[in-house]
Amino acid sequence: MASNAFAQDWPQWRGINRDAKVSGFKAPQTWPSELTQKWKVMVGLGDASPVTAGGRIYTFGRVGDDEMITCLDAATGKEIWRNKYPALAISGPSASTHPGPRSTPAVGEGKVVTLGIGGVLSCFDAQTGKVAWRNEEYTKELPQFFTGLSPLITDGLCLVHLGRKDKGNIIAFDLKSGKPRWQSTSDGPSYSSMALMTVDGKKQVVDLTEKSLIGIDLENGKILWQTAVPVNNRYYNAASPVIDGQAVIITGQGQGTRSIKIEKQGNDYKTEEIWKNAELGTKWNTPVLKDGYLYGLSDQRKLYCMNAKTGETAWIDTKIQNDFGEIVDTGTLLFALPQTSNLVIYKPDSKVYNEVAVIKVADTPTYTYPILSGNKIFIKDKESLAMMTTK
Repeated sequence: MASNAFAQDWPQWRGINRDAKVSGFKAPQTWPSELTQKWKVMVGLGDASPVTAGGRIYTFGRVGDDEMITCLDAATGKEIWRNKYPALAISGPSASTHPGPRSTPAVGEGKVVTLGIGGVLSCFDAQTGKVAWRNEEYTKELPQFFTGLSPLITDGLCLVHLGRKDKGNIIAFDLKSGKPRWQSTSDGPSYSSMALMTVDGKKQVVDLTEKSLIGIDLENGKILWQTAVPVNNRYYNAASPVIDGQAVIITGQGQGTRSIKIEKQGNDYKTEEIWKNAELGTKWNTPVLKDGYLYGLSDQRKLYCMNAKTGETAWIDTKIQNDFGEIVDTGTLLFALPQTSNLVIYKPDSKVYNEVAVIKVADTPTYTYPILSGNKIFIKDKESLAMMTTK
């Protein structure tokens, strides 16, 4: 996936390899009390994270009655192109505070793909913004809280899981034509996004659905393995799968965290639970795997570190006191951005929470990943995108 991307690009949900890791960030020797804002642009309401590729940054938000994809020059904030279409008017408990799209765009192979809150899947030419194709066939049946997963681009395909509660389709669209190459019937989509893994040389898609964790053959859509992931009460699957070699780590509100090993036996695949930590799980946050440890933000509103080989809790800290936030691994530092808009910077340390700095980066709530490149930090708040530097 990274073969056509620059090291500092963040072209899709959770970065180049969908693991929340970025290289090339230049941390200052001494962190300032505040960052220097270089530019700020209104880009619309929404929880879709911005993505970067080739010196451009793409944002997806709601402006009035439209959903709008905007392409900006990452250095200056100058608009290069924009495209929009009528958005679904949503209602319900999330409508007033989160009316915009939740799905992060994906950039790859000369295209940028968005998934609207009402299930509209659009593909644009990444250079010009011209619509390459659009699919609106799956807009009548939606999850309870509308679409939340982010598209995956790989091997000339755009993969999504569309549908409603108890009924969904995992579809691989040809990225150039927009025609389905294959589709697999499944239970309903969750708010988790797909990941890629390789098991015994076989590349496959890992999808945490409404009720199950499944592995899918990337070539033909065949379901290779499946294990139940039941949810309790009114909870739902929202954290994305974390790939650890030939194991998949999953977590969710009220279900803790567990690691499932995938092995090939003859022509079939076997799943086996390696460990489970029943007390510590996340709500909306996907933990980061770093040097054999998971760093996350729990459904109990606390930062934590967990041993990824045993499931044992390493430490828990009460610094953030928030259950919504994203964490990025830059190598020597971890960056957590909760909805409080306080960027929390700390060192990866399996012994103790080791804080470096806490910096206020926005005046309105933040629900997206911070994008880090060189000494630049891109922050999307309620309606705007800002580029800041550490000096």
